[in-house]
Amino acid sequence: MSLATVLDVSRLPDYAYDWALVDVETSGLVARRDRVLSIAVLTFGPDGVQTGEFSTLLNPGCDPGPVHVHGLTAERLSGAPTFGQVAGRIGALLQDRVMVAHNAQFDYDFLAHEFARARLYLPVSRRLCTLALNRRVEPPAADLSLASLAAHYGVPQTRAHDALDDARVLAGIFRSSLSEAARLDVPLPLVSCPPRQDPQFAPNPPKTPCAYRNPGRPAPGGPLVQGMKVAVTGETATSRAELVARAVAAGLNIMSSVSRHTSVLVTNDAASGSAKARRAIAEGVPVIDEHAFLKLLGEVRPGTPHENQAPPMASEAVPPPAATVTAAVVDVPSPRRPGPARPVKPFGRRRVLVLGGTHEEASAARARIVEMGGAAAINLSAGVTDVVLFPGGELDRRMARVASLGLPVREPAWLGAPVSDPAGPTDVHAPAPAGATADVLPRGGVLDLPAPPAVGHWHVSASWAQQTTCEIDVVAFVLDEDEQVSCDGDFVFYGAPESPDGSVRLLCDGPTEQTVAVDLAALPPGARRIAIAAAVDGAATFGDIGAVQLALAPGVDAPATAQATLDAATSERTLLLAEIYRRGPRWRFRAVGQGYDHGLEALVRGYGVDVE
Repeated sequence: MSLATVLDVSRLPDYAYDWALVDVETSGLVARRDRVLSIAVLTFGPDGVQTGEFSTLLNPGCDPGPVHVHGLTAERLSGAPTFGQVAGRIGALLQDRVMVAHNAQFDYDFLAHEFARARLYLPVSRRLCTLALNRRVEPPAADLSLASLAAHYGVPQTRAHDALDDARVLAGIFRSSLSEAARLDVPLPLVSCPPRQDPQFAPNPPKTPCAYRNPGRPAPGGPLVQGMKVAVTGETATSRAELVARAVAAGLNIMSSVSRHTSVLVTNDAASGSAKARRAIAEGVPVIDEHAFLKLLGEVRPGTPHENQAPPMASEAVPPPAATVTAAVVDVPSPRRPGPARPVKPFGRRRVLVLGGTHEEASAARARIVEMGGAAAINLSAGVTDVVLFPGGELDRRMARVASLGLPVREPAWLGAPVSDPAGPTDVHAPAPAGATADVLPRGGVLDLPAPPAVGHWHVSASWAQQTTCEIDVVAFVLDEDEQVSCDGDFVFYGAPESPDGSVRLLCDGPTEQTVAVDLAALPPGARRIAIAAAVDGAATFGDIGAVQLALAPGVDAPATAQATLDAATSERTLLLAEIYRRGPRWRFRAVGQGYDHGLEALVRGYGVDVE
């Protein structure tokens, strides 16, 4: 199979690389625990000519898992080599090539763990995900699964979940995707490796979630109550592990930091000057010594279990103490549940890209596009139907591609034209862009989510225009009824990309796209909200970066259920993007778009994370 049959990219330096296309079949979905059962690697040169092929079954030495999916029984794998026996050959094919896979972080993480088990180094310095590439291209496919993209690009698929056949299908999809990316002048979403999700950051054994709600602080001389948040600092006569184990067994919630919601601080030296002691004094947190705490542990009163207490209804979601969210909440019915008919808006079938202008002008234009029922694009893709050009936009490098694609270029006044104006936004023949069935949420827009287990896994993806002067980090917080993390592990970021129980994970899909994956069914009972934010690493602000595109999807390759385009003002360095939160018995999604001038550290501290 030759990539050159569609488009020879060998003379386009931004698209011409040595490639290694990879597919793995695994015994499960958790790379640190499960094993690779089969692997296929196809290599291609910059000219698109295939240069190598290798595939093999592997003996994992464990239960092969879902045989009904991959068809690989223990008997079939028993005579196959172990991964360690073929790791050298696989490494030689990957060396000095860009690794390509569909959902590449999944394949990369499994390979990284398998190479680590074999005490070898995985020789991959860059990877490319065909899911991320097609999210940029936006082909009008049913979804972004391998099967749907194969059908869209006309690639035959004969044996799904067979590593070699899937790798050959991937080659055909990649060939067409690369051609389309070059046609649209879409930058490739190359990710430097090792990725931010690295084996050294594998989660620790999960902290047992506290089953009780926080009742607050004890009365002077009063007992402890199950659910109280307790922090410990300094040396103790009882080993710290034993002290924590006894407190947890009594139903207390041991915290790694002190906040205004901490019930009590245990220390034998209140004047030690430790960070926890200083914060306890500042917040008025009661301080007791080890002896008093051990005595109180024998008399802990019963608390209120999370399951028997509905979450707060009145205030919905409260931001950290540093700021107040003022955006109006707008309920938007989901197309996947019954709801009242919506009025048809002029932009209902349009995806509009705004180029040029000041940050304020472009932001106002994008808000107007959404108001008119359309979707505001931030990158040129196959789904863009119109371009609005402000002064300075004619210098944008994408304008040459806009002209070659024949896209209509509109004056800013077009956004304000009345519906009856023939030149206004009323062209019902505008092609329906990819993702046109997704709800377009304004800032503050809310969407009810189907109750688990109907849909339990959600992916919230954030993307932005390519940057050269700074990096953007997406982070997530798993918050309890006090709007605080229960432990530092509930702060998910590039250095710790998975919560202790695996319910919230950070996925890096490219230099301009990061995703937070949430498993609602796996969240601890005390979780009330997952807050998702983005922070600029460097001196730049979101005024320099521009809009952030947000997409909510019920799976890694599923079509978006909802999307939003969020603009901060000129000076913000941190942007609260979205939240998934409980509202009575239901979960909801909200596009927030609240910016803060302070950096990420202040936001992290506001949610109760101990920052050294």
